[in-house]
Amino acid sequence: MDQDAPRKTLPRLDESLLTHLPPFSRLERRQIRTILDQASARRYAPGAHIFDEGEPAERFFMLLDGYVRVVRVTATGEQVTALHIPAGQLLGIARALGRDSYPATAVTATESIALSWPTRLWDTFVADYDGFATETYKTLGHRVGEMNTRIVELATQQVEQRVANALLRLVNQTGRKVDGGIEIDFPITRQDLSELTATTLHTASRLLSGWEKLGLVESKRKRIKICDPHALVLLSQGR
Repeated sequence: MDQDAPRKTLPRLDESLLTHLPPFSRLERRQIRTILDQASARRYAPGAHIFDEGEPAERFFMLLDGYVRVVRVTATGEQVTALHIPAGQLLGIARALGRDSYPATAVTATESIALSWPTRLWDTFVADYDGFATETYKTLGHRVGEMNTRIVELATQQVEQRVANALLRLVNQTGRKVDGGIEIDFPITRQDLSELTATTLHTASRLLSGWEKLGLVESKRKRIKICDPHALVLLSQGR
């Protein structure tokens, strides 16, 4: 974690910030107040490391605003984006995986705000707060399912299908309607896309450029807009 990065003091947070989030949605406001009083809040600039792979997992986090890329480094030193995590989800939950170190690096894709708690509180939260454990493990299940899907794609699909599927997943997770299509709601570069689909920057750029000429997508200033989602679905299916 970037311990030397400047910290901005945030105002005292209201309980309403957590009442709609699944791990805390079954709790009374007084319980949420207790949870918030034990949390640290921090604002992160784009590209900041919230924590790094292999570091001792001393804290766990709730992303209140922004988007985070979960990055792994392979044995050969290549960087692979494993997941994108939107606001409203826990991250850095190594304890739930039975680990004492972070299994990946969390990098902010946009300016972000996160709460964090000492990992020693994890077992207390699980024991004392109704729904915290079940919703947390449900989230873990979704993430494992997504990663298993990507493993199957890597083993069975052509690069064009993998890139199309990655864009469709990001649209489903974070897409917002704009003029002429649906835009992925955080900055994503062609390098990011290549890391997400285990392909080269050249190949990812070639595919996007070709799809732009066909009017399927628009890509500029680190923003990707899907102009023809149905055509992208057909590409993802190899048709």
